[in-house]
Amino acid sequence: MGGSESFPPSFRPAPPSRAATFLLEPGRPPVIASARTFSPAWEHTTCPREERPRGLTRLTGLKMIVIGLDVGTQGVRAIAVSETGMPAAVCREPLPPRDADGLQEGWAEQDPAAWWSASATALQRTVDELRCAGRPPQDIKAVCVTSTSGTLVPVDASGKALRPAIMYNDCRAVDEALAANTAGAGLAQKMGYQFKPTFALPKMLWLKRHEPATYHSAARFLNAADFIAGKLTGEFSTTDTSNALKMGYDLVDMRWPRFITRELELEERVLPSVIAVGSPAGRVHPRASAETGLPASAELIAGATDGVASLIASGAAMPGEWNSTIGTTLVVKGVAREKLKDSDGRFYCHLHPEGYWLPGGASSVGGECLQVHFPDDSYPELDRQVPLRTPTSLVIYPLARMGERLPFVNAEAEGFMLGRPRDRAELFSAYLEGVAMVERWIYELLSSLNMEIGELIYSTGGGARSDEWMQVRANVLNRPVCRPRLGEAAYGAAIIAASQVFHHGSLSRAAKAMVKADRQWDPVPEDADQYNVKYRKFREACRAIGYE
Repeated sequence: MGGSESFPPSFRPAPPSRAATFLLEPGRPPVIASARTFSPAWEHTTCPREERPRGLTRLTGLKMIVIGLDVGTQGVRAIAVSETGMPAAVCREPLPPRDADGLQEGWAEQDPAAWWSASATALQRTVDELRCAGRPPQDIKAVCVTSTSGTLVPVDASGKALRPAIMYNDCRAVDEALAANTAGAGLAQKMGYQFKPTFALPKMLWLKRHEPATYHSAARFLNAADFIAGKLTGEFSTTDTSNALKMGYDLVDMRWPRFITRELELEERVLPSVIAVGSPAGRVHPRASAETGLPASAELIAGATDGVASLIASGAAMPGEWNSTIGTTLVVKGVAREKLKDSDGRFYCHLHPEGYWLPGGASSVGGECLQVHFPDDSYPELDRQVPLRTPTSLVIYPLARMGERLPFVNAEAEGFMLGRPRDRAELFSAYLEGVAMVERWIYELLSSLNMEIGELIYSTGGGARSDEWMQVRANVLNRPVCRPRLGEAAYGAAIIAASQVFHHGSLSRAAKAMVKADRQWDPVPEDADQYNVKYRKFREACRAIGYE
């Protein structure tokens, strides 16, 4: 059955708010940095006052602080900010390496207890750093947590994880994804996406089928951010609309669809209640206060997935505004008035708390191609050669491994190169061009699916830290590309918290007030003309081998 029949909703909407327009901050000088070596001057853990970096000035007159917490796969990052968006403390705590012993190929797991240990340490160091700046813990008014999308944690009634978390990139639930797509065909048609093995719902079904003892012992299935939020508040029963998407929650009717209990036979008791991104979700429990240094008066604000949080931090806040994140892969997300439906399943839509939709998708290309083909090279040196080598004579589809998912779906797709490079600098430059070509293709695809694409593209991630790559992308896209000062998930979580504390529940107003531009790159007309010609050759080469 589809998603037409539903449970009575357990959903609390965010307070109503008015939208606002994001404005760039003019006149700020650029930060010159390599895509691999960038480290902001204020990034540190604890710091004596006399050694405190200039970026962490005493915030006199600004009495309230909010904290964004990003629980990543390699570490936890906390950012404390004021109402203006100025960072007051930034701390990172690494996680132990993931142990893959005994796991099958395509499986990925991590210990949730390690997340909490690192989170508590990062928060305690953040509080200590604020004290160094003369800010007592009582100034901290709210905290918001973001983490990976699709990671699943089964917990008992006390909130204890019953097994290692099944991570966002774990692909074991192939059969269960097929079952979810068959049973949830109505929801898939309504929402315009397909369940994938990496989604949380197929993983829930996999646990029921393959680890029945764990399933029957579970009081709730939670996402990674939900687990950390539960450790902070002592309540392990809630998720947000952003994280709920991959659990199968119906974001149109705001209900858990009936097919989850009827066809998939998952019990209603394991499904968390759902609240809107940016909603109040409890206060810090005294036990968590003792472990983290946060005041028990601090409020927890419902967060979002790391992808959505990064979008918020980018500056893309209003319909028609889009962000490209270049990390290991290329992720494109934006803000739209209407829900995007893609029959090929390349995109899916999160819900903005102000009623907009947040369509997005991920390519398999990205910075990984540089890691694979230039593992021992000096990226700063290669970056300096890029303006001298571009446009190159090469045409590259920069897949580092088999399989593509956006702009086309082909599990057997492989990268290719036409031409012979003169040297490694030209080859490096051509890979930067190749990622930009795929990025342009994705935005053309979005336009063909009736998505509004504004003139300016925002950009975050490691790739955005390379000035040279940003210029190449502006030329290939033939659009201005803008890098924010703090375009990362932890900062996006801080903005979500600030929307409730400082901006009367308006996330778009908070983003407008807090996000500041670092630098904007405009296309160079002569180079853009040459790249128009090269892009046609690139698409023709793709078409010739069936990449469409």
